[in-house]
Amino acid sequence: MKNIQIDWLKDTKQPVEIHTRRGSFGRYTALAGAALTSLLLAAQPAHAGSIFYILMENHNLTQPTNVTSPQQILGNAAAPYLNSLLTPGNPNAAQASWATKYFNAGNNVHPSEPNYVWAEAGSDFGFHSDADPSPANGNTFYDLSNHLSKQFTTEGITWKNYQEDVDLSASPTNSASGTNGPINAYNGTRQFNYAVKHNPEAFFADSATANVFPLTQLSADLSANTVGEFNYITPDQFNDAHSALNGGFIYNGTHFTGDQASIAQGDNFLSQVIPQIMASKAYQNNGVIVIWWDETEGGDTSGFALPEIVISKLAKGNGFASSVQMNHSSDIKTWEEVFGFSFLNNPIPVGETNVNGGFNNVATVNDLSDLFKPRVIPQVPQVSIIPGEQLHLPFSTNVFQIVFIQNNGESSIPNPMFLELNNLSSNATLVNATGTSSVIAPLGSPYIQVFAGDDDADDVLRPHEFRLVVLEFSDSNKGPITYTPRLLPVTPAP
Repeated sequence: MKNIQIDWLKDTKQPVEIHTRRGSFGRYTALAGAALTSLLLAAQPAHAGSIFYILMENHNLTQPTNVTSPQQILGNAAAPYLNSLLTPGNPNAAQASWATKYFNAGNNVHPSEPNYVWAEAGSDFGFHSDADPSPANGNTFYDLSNHLSKQFTTEGITWKNYQEDVDLSASPTNSASGTNGPINAYNGTRQFNYAVKHNPEAFFADSATANVFPLTQLSADLSANTVGEFNYITPDQFNDAHSALNGGFIYNGTHFTGDQASIAQGDNFLSQVIPQIMASKAYQNNGVIVIWWDETEGGDTSGFALPEIVISKLAKGNGFASSVQMNHSSDIKTWEEVFGFSFLNNPIPVGETNVNGGFNNVATVNDLSDLFKPRVIPQVPQVSIIPGEQLHLPFSTNVFQIVFIQNNGESSIPNPMFLELNNLSSNATLVNATGTSSVIAPLGSPYIQVFAGDDDADDVLRPHEFRLVVLEFSDSNKGPITYTPRLLPVTPAP
């Protein structure tokens, strides 16, 4: 009887049409709805919607008033350009949105390097150091099955990694600093400081030396429209606001020293490179600039927020301030949604749970959609999970139940999907479980993999389509079996 039940359910599965979602920002968002048709591009352009990530350092957006070092960005006299992006009515803020509650990825995710690795792979792999990558240091994550740049490469999406002063280093995996370099185009000195810890691709074998360019190449690539569809831009440690130049820095007629000089140097860099990017075809074609900071300074609580600023024609703009909680996993989830990738499946240490809700894995994290106009970034699909009646077999401890899963949203849900049973009755065991959760809380919950369509590798659950899943329990008490179901887009176990 068990086999008959299962075969019957398989026979009644509704076929799902294969729908490929890979593409550039402009191409994918065009699928989101007719409301933005006039703003979005069709599928043909090769460089629709290039994305530019500018990686900055070591300063909070806001912090408790008793914390004075380093100083915060919001309202800082050394950061007039950054604050102009946050100010409604300022011309620089016309296409800018920003987050007020962008928190550290997890407790004790420090210093810089773990955050850059997290931005690339959704985890810091338990490594909390700034050491250059090497097997001896234990921070070459060559065994990683997936990470963001690998997804780009696999799907044929072009990406480039612009690293300031990398041309003055022996290789992209070796840091280099000194005072006798060429004159820096942004700060006018001969000081240079390339830090591998600020280069997220350097820690993965397939991307460590791939597509790496000195920052001086960016200007030529913008002019020739040869930037990637996705671009990392890392200033050196002077222009990213990490370290003050020798003797401080004169900015807009004011001589800043110490930490304020660091902030002024970063602000100066952004005030030059952002207008240059915005003038390019790659940006004008529905591109996106994200200004990203690595880690909170002084604490991991809700009193410490990081700056996260988005600039785009597709952003809500006019200095819109979002109060949605976000972190580095929000960025990863956003681009996986935009390009139609499967979600990264990396074990995130349970001890690194953010005190503000645990937004430390792609299964539950908010994306960046609130910073953009409605329907630009796909929303988390709204799913109905309706358990049917439980069938207790006579003279047996076996119990069967059909679960009805329907996609009520407007975005397709790709494989893999996992139906997790939280708080399952202590008297019951899910016999046909795929496994039990060991990464996503609550730990120890049984789950079963759900395939979206007949082709397990490629199919998706399209909007308003449904899937039937059979659960097989063992219940010695033969009583009602209770649990709380939820559907996850990433396996809850390594």
